[in-house]
Amino acid sequence: MLLVKQELLGALAAALEQLSPGAGGKAAFESPKAAAHGDLACTAAMQLAKPLKRNPRQVAEALRDALLATPAFQRWADAIEIAGPGFINIRLKPAAKQEVVREVLAAGAGFGSRPDNGQRVLVEFVSANPTGPLHVGHGRQAALGDAICNLYATQGWKVHREFYYNDAGVQIQTLANSVQLRARGFKPGDAEWPEAAYNGDYIQDIANDFLAKKTVTSDDRAFTASGDVDDLDGIRQFAVAYLRREQDLDLQAFSVRFDQYYLESSLYTSGKVEATVKRLVEAGKTYEQDGALWLKTTDDGDDKDRVMRKGDGSYTYFLPDVAYHIAKWERGFGKVVNIQGTDHHGTIARVRAGLQAAGAGIPQGYPDYVLHTMVRVVRGGEEVKISKRAGSYVTLREVIEWTSKDAVRFFLVSRKPDTEYVFDIDLALAQNNDNPVYYVQYAHARICSVLAAWGGDTAALPDADLSALDSPAAQALMLQLARYPDMLTDAAADFAPHDVTFYLRELAAAYHSYYDSERILVDDERVKRARLALVAACARVLHNGLAVLGVDAPQKM
Repeated sequence: MLLVKQELLGALAAALEQLSPGAGGKAAFESPKAAAHGDLACTAAMQLAKPLKRNPRQVAEALRDALLATPAFQRWADAIEIAGPGFINIRLKPAAKQEVVREVLAAGAGFGSRPDNGQRVLVEFVSANPTGPLHVGHGRQAALGDAICNLYATQGWKVHREFYYNDAGVQIQTLANSVQLRARGFKPGDAEWPEAAYNGDYIQDIANDFLAKKTVTSDDRAFTASGDVDDLDGIRQFAVAYLRREQDLDLQAFSVRFDQYYLESSLYTSGKVEATVKRLVEAGKTYEQDGALWLKTTDDGDDKDRVMRKGDGSYTYFLPDVAYHIAKWERGFGKVVNIQGTDHHGTIARVRAGLQAAGAGIPQGYPDYVLHTMVRVVRGGEEVKISKRAGSYVTLREVIEWTSKDAVRFFLVSRKPDTEYVFDIDLALAQNNDNPVYYVQYAHARICSVLAAWGGDTAALPDADLSALDSPAAQALMLQLARYPDMLTDAAADFAPHDVTFYLRELAAAYHSYYDSERILVDDERVKRARLALVAACARVLHNGLAVLGVDAPQKM
């Protein structure tokens, strides 16, 4: 149906150009709000009425007459109807809808994807400092970030996944001190235990392995412990490597990978922070006040100026953030997306203002941000708040162990990122239609069981005679399949993987309705092959959509 839609869109553009020169470039179809209104809708007549100084219905009638005269509409359109003040509703012939089945089966895993567009995008997500286990909020960010990466990949972008973390600073020093205290035999509640120390059981695990002189290896570092409780720097390095390895294990269990781990410390050792300061000073965007160096971020839209260098000579977090994003730009990433918690909202204006002040040629609005709220976990109707291992929060690993990687992934992207999400453990385990991931996966498994019962060669299905697919249920399913490519494009543009979950649930519902209304393995060979081709195409699109979310498409359940 993609080819059908392209042909109809071309005919619409030509007809609009005849009515009003220059209007052809705005040719577009919409989906009718009600299925009874048709298969495609067009509002161009109402948009052209005012510049043409004509009644919208008159414009609609003229446009309908022009469309009916085109070969594309004669071939694929069953009827063109005018409704209300000038809506144009188009009903397609069954053959037009049937084309999508061949397109899906021919494209396979590539259905819905666009060709390489020659552009690169860097998506930064998770970016958790190595001070403790990943919590379920990090899981939401991981699921969102990875799905957004996959969405961009379907649109022809070359995607770079990046994890940025602070391997120095106050938090890391607190981590080292906490491990050292545990290694000395102290524990939370002791008089010697500082209020700011990390209390989770994982601190004792790190201390035990440090004393045992173990070697830990993560994706970006390795370190062997000295076992000396007075070796605070060694404890710090070992703890960071240990927790980076823990993060790697969590992310592997979640099937999330990264192309690069970017260290905040590298911004200092490489001179990028000092170079950024120099650039901002030379641009006349700074001033000294109260012993601190300030940046005039109000010149570029921030609500107040920001401190870059404190009175003690240390830099605020704001400055390395600016340096980091200049580095992203200099590495050739004209498109950058940051996935962060809503607590980072205040940093957006100041980072963008800092980038404009630097005069590096970076466009306004760079980078893009996707902010997400935290996640509440509910089990047995009660909120789960504390993990013994982490000491104060529910870890990502625990939620995966309680349910499954697929359930956690699907659930955590099933709402808009900026809306609060309650993860219901009991719902994630339910094997019924109330569980959305089960509902979608079951549709795929159900189709696979039908194809297995048939036992024929699926490679021959694209050649099937599809004319038998003319029932309302079959046509409704085919229209859902045809929506998939545009849905991906819109979801990528809006950073909206939740749209994929909504679509998959609707597609699964359309399949279940079709399965309940028509028997597939009938005696009539022609009808059987047509129906098998349709459900095989449905399985393929379910599989592709689940892959975008990083969720498996099981053949049996």
